Amino acid sequence: MDRIVVNPQIHFGKPIIKGTRITVQNVLELINEGLSFEQIVRDYYPALKIEDVQACMQYVIALVASEDIHISSVTA
Repeated sequence: MDRIVVNPQIHFGKPIIKGTRITVQNVLELINEGLSFEQIVRDYYPALKIEDVQACMQYVIALVASEDIHISSVTA
């Protein structure tokens, strides 16, 4: 997780790839569009490495895994 950082001075504190101004969100949107990690690096962010794209996925998985889920029962 050392590839993803949060800096309040960059993109209002959204998580970014360390050493860049590229947000995790931007990378995830490209993955959502169906692009491969290789395409993202080659066609959109040549300064990144495949490991940076993988780190974005690891970051969001860790984020979801740490979420507290609150389920309320609904009665009719």
